[in-house]
Amino acid sequence: MKKAIIYSLLLFFITGCRNNQQVNIPKQATVPIISHYVTNNFPHDTNLFTEGFLFHSGRLMESTGAPLELKNTRSVIGIQNLKTGNIDIRVELDKSKYFGEGIAILNGKLYQLTYKNQLGFIYDASTFKKIGEFNYANLEGWGLTTDDKSLIMSDGTANLTYISPNTLSPLKTISVSENGQPSTQLNELEFIKGYIYANVYGTTFIVKIDPSNGNVVGKLDLSKVCVTEKNMNPAALDLNGIAYDSIADKVYVTGKLWAHIYEIDFNK
Repeated sequence: MKKAIIYSLLLFFITGCRNNQQVNIPKQATVPIISHYVTNNFPHDTNLFTEGFLFHSGRLMESTGAPLELKNTRSVIGIQNLKTGNIDIRVELDKSKYFGEGIAILNGKLYQLTYKNQLGFIYDASTFKKIGEFNYANLEGWGLTTDDKSLIMSDGTANLTYISPNTLSPLKTISVSENGQPSTQLNELEFIKGYIYANVYGTTFIVKIDPSNGNVVGKLDLSKVCVTEKNMNPAALDLNGIAYDSIADKVYVTGKLWAHIYEIDFNK
């Protein structure tokens, strides 16, 4: 019986080859690389362990974390001066309790995540006065942005969580994938012209995500920017930080302990 089965399989294979019959498996399309150009650079305080980066009302804001092993770091939120590299600190967390993470501004309120406390803070976006707190079920808080309707949060996985600004409860979760595979380590976020851009932690890539289906539809390879920064500043760590000035249509990127902020231009 076994011999008959083997003979039948061989006959099928030989016949298929003779008739030039081949099974064509479609190749998975690769995500295109988005060309970009560095158009300018600005000074950045090398003590800033960047976790959040955004433009609002013509001001560049940054939030930072404070690893205990890096004594000079602080968990702050401040306004960046692109001319001097100085940051005007408006909020500071107790680094023994909290590790500051991503920020977003929506409806006049500034929202800030913390790393492992499952807790977020709410401030008046003009005065920076603390006006509330909120909890989330995600095990960690990483990046935060907004589509002007909801807050959108990353937690280091391939998932992005949409949060209602009214109830501060999750509305939905989208799973991000690249070439059919989960795209994990999503970090700092920025919403630009209908797409979500995310730093991929530990890499030199920024991915462009279609929020309607979670697919990565493009990616920027900033390896040359990272090498340039590292050559000038050997203490520089991971690329992290995407800020979009919608008025001037400009994008700025930086990283943890970087000495520079880079203005980049690309087809958004």
